Amino acid sequence: MSRRISWWRTSFGEQEIERIGQSIRQECVSQGKVTAELERELGELLEVEHVIAASSGSSAIVMSLMAAGVVPGDEVILPNRTWIATAHAVHLLGAKVIPVDVQPGRPIIDADQIEKEITAKTKVIMPVHMNGRSADMVKIRKLANRYELVVIEDAAQGLASRNSNGYLGTQSDIGCFSLSVAKVISTGQGGFAVTSNGDLAGKLRMIRTHGVENVKDPKEWTVPGFNFRITDVHASIGLEQLKRLPERLDRLREIYRMYEEGLAGSPFRLIPVDLAGGEVPIYVECLVARRQHWIELLESEEIETRPFYPDIDKAPYFSTRCSNFPNSREFGLEGIYLPGGPSQERQDVRLTISRIRKLSESVRD
Repeated sequence: MSRRISWWRTSFGEQEIERIGQSIRQECVSQGKVTAELERELGELLEVEHVIAASSGSSAIVMSLMAAGVVPGDEVILPNRTWIATAHAVHLLGAKVIPVDVQPGRPIIDADQIEKEITAKTKVIMPVHMNGRSADMVKIRKLANRYELVVIEDAAQGLASRNSNGYLGTQSDIGCFSLSVAKVISTGQGGFAVTSNGDLAGKLRMIRTHGVENVKDPKEWTVPGFNFRITDVHASIGLEQLKRLPERLDRLREIYRMYEEGLAGSPFRLIPVDLAGGEVPIYVECLVARRQHWIELLESEEIETRPFYPDIDKAPYFSTRCSNFPNSREFGLEGIYLPGGPSQERQDVRLTISRIRKLSESVRD
């Protein structure tokens, strides 16, 4: 093999460089009119009224929890399978993380297990659309309405993914998205929150800038906030990346189908994504027995993979009520990311599949 195959490939080009230079020449560096343009375009894409750009997807979650009124002592229900940022946002605000197991065979919160975790202290339900897979938003919204709870969607991995009711991240009080490097489009670091609620949008904008809407002329301090702002430099990158979103989505779907066909009958079990229903997998996620052994085998072939991160309840600083998460455990112990990403070359996907099939034969022998 002539070169190493990375687990994730994305790209930035001359268009992004030119757009950054244009912003700098026009003295658009801190958050300003370029960020507002990115917010407008994202709003049009997702068919949502309010978009509030932020410094990261994690910042967007913290802002959203603050806008929802989460304070120390409150409880937030979330899936036991998610990137730790979801739970850290809750923890850093002094609220309690309440993890719920995921569905069998699908690393998405099991909506049927949420109600038993609701108490008088519950403030928010936070489903996570892992790898573009949709949580059962109809059932979750019904629960939230019954108990007068706020729903915040963590759609960090779900930009442009849909279910039968529309785009993920737009079916609740607030949706949060990430624009970090390992996403379908990226600003390097960045994120945003969306909402159709004007009052929540106003709170989010104030929280983003130390509790004031107009940083140039703050009349009074109304709510606590922080500096969660993105910059026009980052927004410039995002505007150019947005132009290539359709082709990137097509490439991600194509890569998924290549693995789906190529890994059939191998030890690697591709975790299902509902392409026909509108879900878009940004990662190639599989389950495989003896995961570490396979990571080392593929590494010897210059193919980079990554294991799934641990379950949320494994973090020792979370005091959880439940210790039984059988569905989550399978993903935590056997989950692996294979090479993918919107700029992953087809030949490298084919080569990865070929190597896996060849190694599978030698393992059986």
